[in-house]
Amino acid sequence: MKTFAVFEAKNRFSELLAAVAQGEEITITRHGSPVARLVALDAAAPPSSPEQRQRVSGAIQRLRALGGGAELGCTVQQAIQAGRD
Repeated sequence: MKTFAVFEAKNRFSELLAAVAQGEEITITRHGSPVARLVALDAAAPPSSPEQRQRVSGAIQRLRALGGGAELGCTVQQAIQAGRD
């Protein structure tokens, strides 16, 4: 994996995109700390397995059950307005 500072990455962006398209992973740093990683789109989202989909589905069901009896105490519009104030 190659590493580039923000300034250099900005100046060599087209070159970095070409490298990423060839399978390279590139880390971009700011003041020496990693802030971003460039990867090809097909590498960014690994295929999900049936087991993973089942775990996610179960987690969503548990979260819905957990919040099932919760009450907001006001309308959604009132909550949104209160958040804006």
